[in-house]
Amino acid sequence: MPRIESVDFYYCSMPEVLDIGDGSQDLLMVRLQAGEWVGWGECEASPLVSIASWVTPMSHSACKPVRDSVLGQQLDSVDDIRRIGTLVRANSMDLLQTDHTLSGVDIAMWDLLGKMHSEPVYKLLGYERQYPRTPYASVLFGDTPAETLEKAKRARAENFKAAKFGWGPYGLGSPETDAEHIAAAREGIGPDAHLLVDAGTVWKDDIDLARPRLAALKEFRATWLEEPFLSGALNAYATLAQEAAPVKMAGGEGSHNVHMAQHMIDYAGIGFVQIDAGRIGGITPSFDVATYARERGVTYVNHTFTSHLALAASLHPFAGSATDEICEYPTELKSLAWDVTKNHLARNADGQLLLNDEPGIGIEPDLQGAKKYLVDVEIRVGGKVLYQTPAI
Repeated sequence: MPRIESVDFYYCSMPEVLDIGDGSQDLLMVRLQAGEWVGWGECEASPLVSIASWVTPMSHSACKPVRDSVLGQQLDSVDDIRRIGTLVRANSMDLLQTDHTLSGVDIAMWDLLGKMHSEPVYKLLGYERQYPRTPYASVLFGDTPAETLEKAKRARAENFKAAKFGWGPYGLGSPETDAEHIAAAREGIGPDAHLLVDAGTVWKDDIDLARPRLAALKEFRATWLEEPFLSGALNAYATLAQEAAPVKMAGGEGSHNVHMAQHMIDYAGIGFVQIDAGRIGGITPSFDVATYARERGVTYVNHTFTSHLALAASLHPFAGSATDEICEYPTELKSLAWDVTKNHLARNADGQLLLNDEPGIGIEPDLQGAKKYLVDVEIRVGGKVLYQTPAI
């Protein structure tokens, strides 16, 4: 039986990381080897902190480095992936970066297992087939309504049937200015497309700041308002959800484990739960949330704003669901997020998105492409080197 022999982390970054809501400026690729098999994953979190949680010295029995529960473990089945994840969470319970680091490892385990058994991951998850998704162009609001209009027009010209506008100036200025942005977005994408709005937790938990924006969202028929508040502000979510109807609340990308996501579904009044496989602990918990959401009539949506390896990993957990139709598709990626993989997920002639039906995740890393973004890191404690950037 193959056992996990090594896990390597590759911290890649743009030469300059800007203070903007763009998650494609750096990433952490994960290479996992068991016997002759190799799998790849990606973490959506601060790369350096995730590496540190892999190698950090033990603090006590529930605060061990993540690697202690992974290296040497047998990996031959889906049950092994779940067993390893459970072990990691038990042994590193007090290490708050655990699920972020585990995310990349879990994705890599699924990728490896799919290659080992010659099956795409969604079939290993129990789905008989995959369904096409309606991707939404995921962009930042322009600095001005005129810039937002141009971005919306571009999404429409590129045959997107949905577009999401987020962060930027939205929620920071007056409700009147925000309304101009929403009007511009609707004008640009056309009357029939899904208009999605992401407030980026700008109002924290203050309903009074969010409330004046609802009129424009209703007038221009937004499908959802995403993350008006922090993930834990369940009461604020639930109250605003009642007042915003028919506009629905969306949230969940800040969920770092299954229980946080379930609380959003059960108590926040959301209509859409958005899960990032690179944050919540990987494909395994993402699949569990997708199943839970369907049982409770909440639509599951992936959250992804990095490479197409991360994008594909985020789509497998709900690939076989016929009802969860929409998916995120970032269109303003930095070159890093594009260059680190050899292949990408392209939309078909109808603008729909399907996974590559290859074994595993279906996306292969481009190591030469990643090399120019590689950050050299060394972690030394007490004179001993715990981590050094591996050769690529």
